[in-house]
Amino acid sequence: MNSPDSPFLPHGGYRKLRSYKVAGAVYDATVVFCRRFFAHDRRMSDQMVQAARSGVRNISEGSGAAATSRKSEMLLTNVARASLSDELLRDYESFLTQNGLRVWLKDSREALAMRARLAKDDAPGLPPAPAGGVRLRGLGGLSEFVEHAAPELAANAMLCAVNQAAYLLKRQLESQGQTFVENGGFTEKLYEVRSQRRKSDRSDKSDEPAPSDNPPCPVCGQPMILRTARKGPKTGQPFWGCSGYPDCKGTLAVSSSEKSDPSARSDKPPKKTP
Repeated sequence: MNSPDSPFLPHGGYRKLRSYKVAGAVYDATVVFCRRFFAHDRRMSDQMVQAARSGVRNISEGSGAAATSRKSEMLLTNVARASLSDELLRDYESFLTQNGLRVWLKDSREALAMRARLAKDDAPGLPPAPAGGVRLRGLGGLSEFVEHAAPELAANAMLCAVNQAAYLLKRQLESQGQTFVENGGFTEKLYEVRSQRRKSDRSDKSDEPAPSDNPPCPVCGQPMILRTARKGPKTGQPFWGCSGYPDCKGTLAVSSSEKSDPSARSDKPPKKTP
């Protein structure tokens, strides 16, 4: 967790995200599925595994990128979502169709039961699996289920898990966008931290008011303070700067007599800095 005065945006903590946990289970189970059903098709196996890997790895990369770029965080989150819902999901549907197997309807009894079990890491209280069969006992048992279940059950279980991960990433992306709208990004955070530091510096010097004989600011009327230019063509030269800086940026040029002896300032008001 970042300290309030850190210029970096909140980031990390992706391991606690449900989307990351589900996407990780999808990746592990996809490796098992491809070893079982696509051992003869190395190209298809590689494509599906890479799509599943992209889904989980882009979540962690997006979480790290959030430190300095909300835009990168949202971009990588969307890549994770697209890898799962627009690529991997279609491959599982094609597997079922090409093998003459059913693609369960989203609201079918089978799909609802499968989604309910996947919503938990472990679903207790289930009856034992039938002889020679296997029963899905939660997200944590997805890989084992895919390894032993009938092809239709295994592929549809993966469809349910991928859909769940994609839905969570969609919600996560919407939340990231809302956070950006309300709080801004890295540039806004830098400005906020810098402004707070300046206010703190000014507060520390509040007990040292500018001498009453210093010239008034031509912009706001507050007493001015003798400063030294730190950059630009007049680096190292003195000038009068408003004591209300940075809220007021009024300046005045220092006369020749004041440069040699500030106490010898003329009663005539100094000329404005060009």
